[in-house]
Amino acid sequence: MKKIIIKQIITKKTILKIIKYITLGIVAIGLSVLLINVYMTKSVERLILKESEVSDIDVDCIIILGAMVYEDGNLCLMLQDRVIQGANAYKLGASDVIIMSGDAVHEGYDEVHPMEQYAVERSVPSENILTDSAGVSTYDSIYRAYTIFGAKKILIISQEYHLYRALYIAKHLGMEAYGLSADLQPYAGQSKREIREYVARCKDFLKVIFKSKSEYQDIFPNIV
Repeated sequence: MKKIIIKQIITKKTILKIIKYITLGIVAIGLSVLLINVYMTKSVERLILKESEVSDIDVDCIIILGAMVYEDGNLCLMLQDRVIQGANAYKLGASDVIIMSGDAVHEGYDEVHPMEQYAVERSVPSENILTDSAGVSTYDSIYRAYTIFGAKKILIISQEYHLYRALYIAKHLGMEAYGLSADLQPYAGQSKREIREYVARCKDFLKVIFKSKSEYQDIFPNIV
């Protein structure tokens, strides 16, 4: 009987220790995620420009980051606003080159050519638009702009919550980068995107430390 009681006490102590270590681990991970996010956003927030400041810069290219395109070829609202802001930046003289960077490597799906068409419909000449079909992630888009297109000074167009990560990547790859927010309206489901972005920032925080290559580094665009 005594042995059974001792075993029960030891088992309880072991369980409590395990719970304690798991709790400490969760707290440590949570603090790490929080600190990375605060550091990332604070370190690049000054690089996000107002629209009135865009005409004062002269960059190698304007990079519009891709987002969802529906089966019928229509751009989601967020992507429409990104292209509109990119076209505005082009007209304000930030650069005479726009790179549409998105996912067009997966069969039956294409972000970049509908983006290009949407910009052309808004008076951006097609000869001033380049497309990168292998911009399947934020990291890939920025990394490829630097290594494949040779861009050193860029203006990134996306919604503000997304710009922090894109600018941080560009900065730590050695680029001079600025951002212009495409928040032209409220977007449904934004709280979910914000949560996912917290995790994505941690992932790309590690990627820039190791200067990871793009998964699609061997895919080259047709540049005339």
